[in-house]
This record gives sequence, structure tokens and C-alpha cells, in this order.
Amino acid sequence: MYFLDTNVLLYSISRNAKESRKRERAIALLDGESAALSIQVLQEFYVQATRPTRRDALSHELAAGLVEAWSRFPVQEMTQPVFRAALRIHRAHRLSFWDGSIVAAALALGCDRLYTEDLNDGQVVEGIEIVNPFA
Repeated sequence: MYFLDTNVLLYSISRNAKESRKRERAIALLDGESAALSIQVLQEFYVQATRPTRRDALSHELAAGLVEAWSRFPVQEMTQPVFRAALRIHRAHRLSFWDGSIVAAALALGCDRLYTEDLNDGQVVEGIEIVNPFA
């Protein structure tokens, strides 16, 4: 199972012609059957996708519909154990707290890969391989 970060979801809805390759790659990852997400990722997606200053902002209805559709994947909630793991990972690996939370959620779901452009491609954190799907 692999974990998708917020940027993958956001590229999947991009209407920017310069991001068409990233959009196709993001859609391909979302079409897979082994994807996993977290509540944090879904929240971040909704906030960023509907942001009034976003050039191609989605309506509440469309963004909420996508969140509902993506709920077919395993979705990790923020629990006390995940929160404590996020704190530990943040400190041990010098990641931002939010990136540590993503890694902690991926760990809790048993993922072996994390697709994101926010961390170093090829890095291994807590046994999870970081992959930049857009590199």
C-alpha cells in the first residue's frame, strides 16, 4: 500500500497546462487500488482546493464530492498514538510537524511508500520510502 500526500490530490485537479504531466501522474496514482490517505491530507486538499484566491478554485460541492470519492481508500484518522508518533518523527528526523504527521499516518496504515514532492526523493523515513512521483 502507498500513501498519497496532499500535493498529489491537488495536481489531480490542476487546470494549468504546464502541470498536465503532473496531473496525469496524480490521476494514475489515484486510479490505483493500493492508495491510502489521512484525514489531514483530505482536510488540506479541501482547504487548498476551495481557497478563494486559487485561480481554479473548486466549489464546496465539487471538493466535498472528491473527498467523499477518495474516502474509498483507507483513511487514517488523527489518533493519540498517531499524534505521539508524529511528534517523535518530527523530532527524530527533523521534519516539519505536518510532514511528521503524514509519515506517522502512513506508518499506522502499514504503507511502504509515500508519494510526495515535499520530502527528498529516495529518502527512507521510519522504513517508508519517499517517492517524488513528479521527478
